[in-house]
Amino acid sequence: MLGKLFAWWNDATPGTYLTLAMKGARKVGEDAYGNRYFEEKKATGSDGRVRRYVVYKGYADASRVPMEWHGWLHHTFQDPPTGDEPRHAWEQEHEPNLTGTVHAYKPSGSLSRGGHRQANSGDYESWSPEG
Repeated sequence: MLGKLFAWWNDATPGTYLTLAMKGARKVGEDAYGNRYFEEKKATGSDGRVRRYVVYKGYADASRVPMEWHGWLHHTFQDPPTGDEPRHAWEQEHEPNLTGTVHAYKPSGSLSRGGHRQANSGDYESWSPEG
């Protein structure tokens, strides 16, 4: 429990849970990543809307919120997603931002892959007065 006091980036702190309890927030749902979503019982925002929250499972990273829950958090959708929503043919499965992880994209020539790449016909060739 002591680790939760200082490790705010890894799950929620006791202060977060206290805030949710004081605001009377109720759990609305959970996504496939284990993130939990809450909603206050009554409107307390300056815009007259009910505030909505997400408690991340593990590292707190907003790119780990799927699009349907993102829409609900930002009041684009009134009702929380059920998982039965129809998907368009062009929609892809949600993928969190992998930058900074071991799974990040590293093209040839990047410093993390040695910094060398194959020569290209369009590479710059500097002028030399000898030739």
